[in-house]
This record gives sequence, C-alpha cells and structure tokens, in this order.
Amino acid sequence: MRRSSSFAVALVLALGVCSVQAQTIVPVGNRHLEQPGVPGASSKRTQAGRTSFDAKYRKVYALLQRDQELRSKIRAAADAYGIDPIHIAGAIVGEHTYNVDAYDRLQTYYVKAVSYLSSSLSFSYGEENIVDFIARPEFSACGNLSDSYKLWTCRERVWNREFRGRTVDGISYPDDRFSATFFQPFYAGQTFGIGQLNPLTALQMSDLVHQVSGLPKLDAGQPNQVYETIMAPDLTLPYVAAVLKKSIDAYRTIAGFDISQNPGITATLYNVGDPEARAYALKAENEKRFAEGQEPKLPEENYYGWLVNEKLSELRTLF
Repeated sequence: MRRSSSFAVALVLALGVCSVQAQTIVPVGNRHLEQPGVPGASSKRTQAGRTSFDAKYRKVYALLQRDQELRSKIRAAADAYGIDPIHIAGAIVGEHTYNVDAYDRLQTYYVKAVSYLSSSLSFSYGEENIVDFIARPEFSACGNLSDSYKLWTCRERVWNREFRGRTVDGISYPDDRFSATFFQPFYAGQTFGIGQLNPLTALQMSDLVHQVSGLPKLDAGQPNQVYETIMAPDLTLPYVAAVLKKSIDAYRTIAGFDISQNPGITATLYNVGDPEARAYALKAENEKRFAEGQEPKLPEENYYGWLVNEKLSELRTLF
C-alpha cells in the first residue's frame, strides 16, 4: 500500500484524534498498487456473457463518449448536488464493468422504464408485503424518524439484528441482505438502470432527491413507481448523485476525510453501500491507531474503485 502524504500524516499525529475532523484530503490515485480481487460472482456473470471486463468497460465508455445528451444530464445532476461529474461517471463505469453490460443507446433505458409501469410488481417475501412487514413492533424504534435515509437505514439494521437468518413468528427468514429479501421481485442481485440502483437505496435517497431535485417522494407500497425511477435516466441520475453526495458528506463529517478528489473511493462506497457505518468504522480504527502511535489509515478503494482511478485520465476527457 502507498503511504499517505507526509503532510497529512504529520497533521494527524500532531493534533491527535480531533485532527481527523480537520478533513484530511484523500489524494488522487489508488492506495493499492495492484487491483484487489474481483468477486467470483462478477467473474462468472462476465464469463457467462462471453465477454470480458475490458470489453464491458469499453462498451460503457463508448456510450458516455458518443452520447452528449447523457453527459449533459450527468453534468446537470452533479451541479445540483455540488459534486464533480467524474464521480457519477465513475459509478456508472464501475457498475457496467462489473455488474451488467451497458445498453448501446440511452433511449433503451427509457423504453425499459416505461415497461415497468405495466408490470405487476410487489416488494415482499413470501406472502408478507414490505408495508406489512415494517409495521411489525420490532420496527417501532424507527417510527419517529422522518428523513427517508435515516428511516430506511434504521429498518435495514433492525432486519439485520432481529430477522436475518432467524425464524420469527413461525416464518424463517433468509440470511441475506434486506434489499435482496424484500426488494428484488424478479431475481436475486437485481439492479437496474444507468446507475444500477437497487430499490432500497432509492427509497433511502428519496427525501434528499425530493428536496434538491423536486422529484416525487418514493413509496415502498408503490414498487412500479420505484422501478420506473431507477430505470429512467432523467429520474435516476439525481439519485446516483445523491448517493455519492451522501458518501462524501459522511466521510467528511464522521471520519474527517475529504474524499471529493478521489472518485475511486466514492465509486467503492457506491458499490458497497452504507457509507455512514463505514465512516464510523474508519473513525474508530484511526482513534485506536492514534492511541497506539500508528499512522492513520486512509480510505481505500476496492476492485471497483481501483478501476475508476486507474482509468481516471481517460474518464476525465469526457468532462
């Protein structure tokens, strides 16, 4: 791993734990010299499609390069949320390189979005609808939270603590993510649209997007509306921007790191999710490291973010 700049290290060591709140700038580039391992599921999915990661990267890059309208929409979304458009581009590139192939034309995403208006969708597990599920008493502690991000994050944590992998009231719940259990009516691992958002993430970002972009708030009881939103580029790009903005803000206010200059880190967080919990974990680790006289640990990219940083000069030519 590469060392952080000597100035940043000296600053943290000199001022102590409180210096983490001084917002150390995470420099451009990868901390890892070589790309971290790519998950087997991503490799199998790519092999099944008889393609390669490089081919998938080239395909999504070509879409961004030739579609001026898409680039304009990305710039507009980035401006609205006060972030560099390279963060949105990085998230899109990472998703379509390691998740699914990009469509050749932006218009295809609009067509797919319309198709969900006529589909019969339900957010449920077995016979239990999500609206009824979150009305259970176990979720009562989340009831006083009005912000959609805090509300759905609270519900996700209740799921992990009280239901995941457990049998409750005679119902056996899988040892799987909340989003995979209740919010994927077609098949596991399902994400859609140019930003490859999952429905739970969209529900979390609903209030912020409503506040900044004026889009209607999402309702878990209306899954068709949610899927249209994550498929239609005009609707989903503000959500992509909001997710990235949330990660940047979380690392700044919680862990004291300014990650706004490193799209590989924001892409990593877009990939793994739960930026606030990860920021708190990094803060706790650095408090321990400081107490032991060690250098602070900077945020690190995963395989997904590593690619974004590796391709950064090429991606920059788009904007």
